[in-house]
Amino acid sequence: MAITAQEVNKLRQMTGAGMMDCKKALVEAEGDFDKAIELLRKKGQKLSEKRADRETKEGSVFVRTNDDASSAIMIAFTCETDFVAKNEDFQALGNEIADAAMANAPADLEALNAMSLGELSVQEKVTELLGKIGEKLAVTSYERLSAEKVASYIHSNGKLGVLVAMTGVGEGDVLEAGKDVGMQVAAMNPVALDKDGVDASVIEKEIEIGKEQARQEGKPEAILDKIAQGKLQKFFKENTLLSQSFVKEPKQSVAQYLDSVNKGLTVSAYKRVSIG
Repeated sequence: MAITAQEVNKLRQMTGAGMMDCKKALVEAEGDFDKAIELLRKKGQKLSEKRADRETKEGSVFVRTNDDASSAIMIAFTCETDFVAKNEDFQALGNEIADAAMANAPADLEALNAMSLGELSVQEKVTELLGKIGEKLAVTSYERLSAEKVASYIHSNGKLGVLVAMTGVGEGDVLEAGKDVGMQVAAMNPVALDKDGVDASVIEKEIEIGKEQARQEGKPEAILDKIAQGKLQKFFKENTLLSQSFVKEPKQSVAQYLDSVNKGLTVSAYKRVSIG
């Protein structure tokens, strides 16, 4: 049957799909718009299956914080190319998903992808956009934190984000300090908040490395453990957030910096998401 340009344009406005894809769908659906929309969605699903093994190393991190900054969420919406990461539709969907995640507080990434966005789930909306854009898209990370105050930092490239949960905030505005700590986490990528948060396997590995280094230097076996313990303390200082030298004022540790901003101010948790 003959499909008019007006009908093709109407379907394009409804779905955002390309003109030729809309025309093909309307022809196959014999002018039935609902069937044509379903065909376009199936095309997205087929394309999703074909590109399932592709890597998504580009994209954007999206952050949302509630009105009193006591809770925040962060997602990573990823794609294959930087060109698509800057696409208006890609950015619009990322923002829509972030808004819904903030409003609904899904339990985990699986729950987020199953969450409703209008008539479709998040995963179905992502697949629908995949059919339009033509490359693999995915929400690959979802984090949320709640505390007295939660600060956030997004790096200038939009591909790296941090949430920082703060306690002991007192009366002052500490969000700027939290943003500075978020910048520290982004740059230094600490292994844990403090030494108590370091995994036992990491500690064991560092002790063994310390012993072997001392052994190679010809140190007596009797003192290898003591030397390794000293090296472990240095590891904690350099690789755990609160003990690290503060990047903006290296003479202070992060813990000392926070205490100087507001007596008793500290970080109780952080989340770091990076794309690529």
